[in-house]
Amino acid sequence: MSRNAEATRARIFEAAIAEFAAHGIAGARVDRIAQQAKANKQLIYAYYGSKDELFTAVLERTMAELAAEVPIDGGDLPGYVDRIAQYHRKHPHVLRLLLWESLERGDSGVVSESERTAHYREKAESVRHAQDSGKVTTEFDPGMLALLSIGMISWPLAVPQLRRMMLGDAKFGDLRDAARKAVARLAEPR
Repeated sequence: MSRNAEATRARIFEAAIAEFAAHGIAGARVDRIAQQAKANKQLIYAYYGSKDELFTAVLERTMAELAAEVPIDGGDLPGYVDRIAQYHRKHPHVLRLLLWESLERGDSGVVSESERTAHYREKAESVRHAQDSGKVTTEFDPGMLALLSIGMISWPLAVPQLRRMMLGDAKFGDLRDAARKAVARLAEPR
């Protein structure tokens, strides 16, 4: 692939991220992606096949980047919450893409499900290892504890209207600190 083709493909991909994050799969328009990317609409279909396949490619890469950049240390779940919070602050489109996947594909249309399942099971195993070593409470299932750790910060960031109605004008640092403390309490050794 030539440099020009690679640059065009990268522009299409970045435009698709923004379009899908803003409008979901059904609401996204290939015309807008092409216009934003300054690319030919037919190129999008040539590179990705369909709008749905483009969404799949966007979500696959987005989730792979998140997994690579935010590793879990099952013995330091509050630190993990900090890293998730910072990542989502820098990449707010990630939570929106996940919500669109859930809303439009439901539980049966999960992108790269087997790879993502393996990744999340590794997170649970990290927590289980910390539990076995006594660093983390054994009161909770390790998968549940990992899920609660993710949700403590992700949910308030994903639903800003609910956050505003319940907390007013809560600052990012306050949300992160509260989630960090809540996870520390859930994970503290007994």
